[in-house]
Amino acid sequence: MAGRGGGRGRGRGRGRGHGRGRVARSPSPAVPSSSSSDLQEEECEVLLEFVVVVKGDPLSIQRLPDKFADFVADNEPASLHLWEAACNCCQWIVDVIFDTRDKMYLHTGWEKFTRYHDLEAGCVLTFSYLGEGDMSVKVFDETRCRRHYHGDNAEEDDD
Repeated sequence: MAGRGGGRGRGRGRGRGHGRGRVARSPSPAVPSSSSSDLQEEECEVLLEFVVVVKGDPLSIQRLPDKFADFVADNEPASLHLWEAACNCCQWIVDVIFDTRDKMYLHTGWEKFTRYHDLEAGCVLTFSYLGEGDMSVKVFDETRCRRHYHGDNAEEDDD
């Protein structure tokens, strides 16, 4: 299948053992962006998008869709950089773990992202994978309305 794994091309082999079950430690959860324009969703090619509905305790580790885990199978990231869509002022580095059944989870750093965004059961998150571990995230509350945070700016047409 063309495009799988960001074009790295090895197919769907089962030799995914590197990184499985291990958690890499990451730097601080919110890091100011040095080149915020580099990650604006409108300027980057979105390689894969998916939706996650927060169920149960939002502070617990969060499982990502199997299709996304398969998409990054050839280059399992140790962490993902979550960016608020249209903001790019902060990023959260969240460690990723894979279990023995090749299920992918957001782990260390997810709790801080959850607390900052005041996530609760019923919230919906849309993830846009931009490659190299970068993901743009939009948060929708239980009313299905998008939450806007300190850096979100609806006045993007000031060019």
